[in-house]
Amino acid sequence: MLIISSREFRQNQKLYFEKVDKGEQVIVQRGKDKSYALTPINEDDVYFSAEMIRKIKLSAEQARNGEVKRISSSREINDLLGL
Repeated sequence: MLIISSREFRQNQKLYFEKVDKGEQVIVQRGKDKSYALTPINEDDVYFSAEMIRKIKLSAEQARNGEVKRISSSREINDLLGL
């Protein structure tokens, strides 16, 4: 595991991205009390796929338009989840 400063990361981003791509853990420390882990995202990562982003945008638009189903009982929750 490598722990580097934000300044070091800015100056050598390519080097640290390549290390992460090869499986090494890299932590970027910012100030005294903040740290960030570099993590590669691959095309199988469901949270950042184009399809998931499209679904999230569609859901947000449906909510803005009032196209929502209101649930007020545990039975309705079970029905929604197919339980």
